[in-house]
Amino acid sequence: MTTNDVYAALGVSPAVLAFGERVLGTLGERFAAIDANAELCQAKVLAAMRKNHVNATHFAATTGYGYDDAGRDTLERVYADTFHAEAALVRPQLVCGTHALAVALSANLLPNDELLAISGKPYDTLEEVIGIRPSPCSLAEYGVHYRQVELLDSSRFDLPAIRAAVTEKTKLVHIQRSKGYQTRATLSVAQIGEAIAAVKAVKPDALVLVDNCYGEFVEPIEPSDVGADMTVGSLIKNPGGGLAPIGGYIVGTRACVDRCAYRLSAPGLGQEVGANLGLLPALYQGFFLAPAVTAAALRGAVFAAAAYERLGFRVVPAPDEARHDIIQAVELGSEAAMRAFCKGIQLAAPVDSYVTPEPAPMPGYDSPVIMAAGAFVQGSSIELSADGPVRAPYAVYFQGGLTWHHAKLGVLLSMQTLLDEGLIAL
Repeated sequence: MTTNDVYAALGVSPAVLAFGERVLGTLGERFAAIDANAELCQAKVLAAMRKNHVNATHFAATTGYGYDDAGRDTLERVYADTFHAEAALVRPQLVCGTHALAVALSANLLPNDELLAISGKPYDTLEEVIGIRPSPCSLAEYGVHYRQVELLDSSRFDLPAIRAAVTEKTKLVHIQRSKGYQTRATLSVAQIGEAIAAVKAVKPDALVLVDNCYGEFVEPIEPSDVGADMTVGSLIKNPGGGLAPIGGYIVGTRACVDRCAYRLSAPGLGQEVGANLGLLPALYQGFFLAPAVTAAALRGAVFAAAAYERLGFRVVPAPDEARHDIIQAVELGSEAAMRAFCKGIQLAAPVDSYVTPEPAPMPGYDSPVIMAAGAFVQGSSIELSADGPVRAPYAVYFQGGLTWHHAKLGVLLSMQTLLDEGLIAL
């Protein structure tokens, strides 16, 4: 059986496969750089596991209060050491990235404190957490004040505006590394470091929180290496390696993480409680695999960028640009094209491949969202998926792929569906 036969059985025509192979022929250097970074990050994770003497006893399940859970506590030290932070909170009780961010913000902000976002408007689901859109139990309802500084048109921090915006009232500064549902560039760790330095130069005791979702292991260093007091993310994105079934993490200073633990459980209890419920083998092994899985997703993102740019679409980032997260935005220009793209990604799913994605309202979003995702873990963004709000410029946000070959197949099937529906020409 030939390669053409295998792909034809999955619905990819010889013309689309040949187009994809021509695109791949231009990406050798990009893929080599991705693999080199993955090697470095893999060594970093292994070093942390060796330092903390990870062993089979750390995989034992705990229930109830979870007192004296050595595996849970060791996993948190592994995260802290990998991210070069003082402490970490890594729990299945953090049900998603938005929850982890909400815990970190609410734990470290008090009534009349000011939250300043310096990378523009945060991701849609944080709007209700903050109170930009009114919601019960939002930070605004508890008396936290909010302001934001927009990014420059070049998607870089406006450092003079940040220095001017930070005042004695500013308690916590929020930075969102990834683009969310915007077609801006993702922020590099170096850029984040410059912004943190600008904040601390004006108010050294201001806390800086970085939403690191989709960015872990994409670069050799993380925001915690450049001064972030808290770095926050989801275990069903990069650091879970596709194996974590739930969870979030917060790494940072001991003082900040302690407060987060008290907010997650209860004052006086903190990190002492929280059973692992038998999830530790998946959390450890997923974290160990995360650099390689992230590299597979990055290969898929670069391939998608190169293919769709050649087809005439605007892509962010461009295929030759440095990458700082796993997300690839493709501006498709119409709802029909969004539907076709997502239909192709769904066809490549190992779960629910027969389902046709349809736009629908989703909690936390102000526009209907179309989402292609056939994942082993519901909502797992490190698995192959594509989604976006159905509004101009009709951009889809492609991410994930537990293996490179699966990500490649997803991109090919997205192009095949667009071709079949007369929306592109090769």
